Amino acid sequence: MKKTDFQYYIGGAFQLGIGFGVVSLLSRWVTGNTILSSPETLIKYGLTGGIGYSLMGALALILFGILAKKIRDRFHDQQTIGDVLRKRLTPPGYWFMIFILLVISFHSIFVQAMGAGILLHMIFPLPVFSVMVFFLLFCFFIGGAGGMQRIHQLAGINVVLIFSAVIIIPVYFYIQEGVYPVYEGIKLYHPYILYVKNTEAILFIFTAILIGFGQVIIDRASWQRVFIIKKEKLRITFTLAGLIWATIPLALSSLIMIIIFGRSYDSIYSLLFELIGKINSTLLIVLFVLFCFSAISSAISAELHAVVTLIIKNIVGMLRPLSNKEKWGFTYLFSGAMCLLLLIIVSILPPSPIELLFFSVILMLP
Repeated sequence: MKKTDFQYYIGGAFQLGIGFGVVSLLSRWVTGNTILSSPETLIKYGLTGGIGYSLMGALALILFGILAKKIRDRFHDQQTIGDVLRKRLTPPGYWFMIFILLVISFHSIFVQAMGAGILLHMIFPLPVFSVMVFFLLFCFFIGGAGGMQRIHQLAGINVVLIFSAVIIIPVYFYIQEGVYPVYEGIKLYHPYILYVKNTEAILFIFTAILIGFGQVIIDRASWQRVFIIKKEKLRITFTLAGLIWATIPLALSSLIMIIIFGRSYDSIYSLLFELIGKINSTLLIVLFVLFCFSAISSAISAELHAVVTLIIKNIVGMLRPLSNKEKWGFTYLFSGAMCLLLLIIVSILPPSPIELLFFSVILMLP
């Protein structure tokens, strides 16, 4: 397949095996919202809620993996969720579902951009606009104009940075503080976190599993990966991705416990900021910054690529025939317009309505 072919933009040059498939899924699903919502879940629902939050993402990906093989068997020559809907629905039904997907896509990428703005604002003491210009330009060149091949070129690096951070930073802190003092401090200052008979946490877990599965099953980027992962490897790839993803919220929850174990705190939303202040190693600060940047940039790049593909292939392409050159032109146009729109919105809306963001995160995104 030539690099100038639009099919290359949608699915890359080759089908993915287990290893690269897991990496691709993780780079999609470890998002800025995962980083932001883990502390809130731990504080609100305790350890039970933190474990349940991890369970939500794992089960959602595992269950979708079971469906993915059946989808691939029935629609082996398709590339997107829009292609499958076109095969199965009447024209009015198809356009209705495309409209719904478009609305969900814009909401999803907006929430992620807001999460990116908040995280970057915490890390860098610069105006949100200047930080987001650099960040969205990066996402434009990777996910918007670069296509699936460019996303996969960086996916491995992103996943290495993410897991290096969530493994090394907690280990560093627990070696310094000790596990037992942390446990005693949590027991003394925040005993509710260790309370396991929490009915609300149980309800949260069941609700979150349903929401997580619903989120994955309509995720445009995940559907694209269903068609580029080798068919016989689909189930095991999604299962492994789910199990590995579950370790991320757990690691982040353990980091939050390090911050609060010996004292109270002013606000849930300041905990991540305090975490950055507590890291006294330059190397670990750099690692944490790269972790945040990798997680949110890879997630937004994947979402941007999926939305642009949906618009060009399943909306504009259905209204009139497009040449290969026109499809590439629309790729730059739509992805550039979306990045510009996100920049304007995130710059206008200051990163203060965090409660609204977190509400959206818990409802919509793992």
